[in-house]
Amino acid sequence: MSVLTTERLILRQLEEGDADELERLINDYDVARTTLNIPYPYPKGGALSFIRHRAEVLRDGAGYSFGIINKETNGFMGTIGMQLDNHNNRAELGYWLGKPFWNQGFVTEGVKRITAFGFDELKLHKIHAAAMTKNPASSSVMKKAGMKYEGTLRQHYLKWDAYEDIDYYGILREEYLKLS
Repeated sequence: MSVLTTERLILRQLEEGDADELERLINDYDVARTTLNIPYPYPKGGALSFIRHRAEVLRDGAGYSFGIINKETNGFMGTIGMQLDNHNNRAELGYWLGKPFWNQGFVTEGVKRITAFGFDELKLHKIHAAAMTKNPASSSVMKKAGMKYEGTLRQHYLKWDAYEDIDYYGILREEYLKLS
């Protein structure tokens, strides 16, 4: 498994040693409230289970999960990954970042790099992602990475006893190649 780098980041496979910091950063109401699958409070020991599960997903060829590491400090900041749909040659992108690192362009930098990995190395046809409509920062990341708005599924996801609208974005290989 290769390590991906950007100007400020190292994207590497999650390691069991990331569990404590992952759990500390992810156990934040503001992180969880605008994500589809992160619970709050985050269960004690949940990070280690998640890391082990994602290692199995990688071994099965069904996806990638990278820790987002700050090159300068070597500090763990969040995760970014892709769930592969090998039959349709596409991947769904997902990410979260610890609150101390918000609004500094780290996620956009990581999404652009993992998108390049998906198209250049995995030879995917499409990469897509979803964000709660109430999370415009995430939608902005997708747009900056070249993804196009594909539509909103109204009240599509039940999160904490409320139905949430979900915005979908995607980029096709041919669109990515024009940006490169």
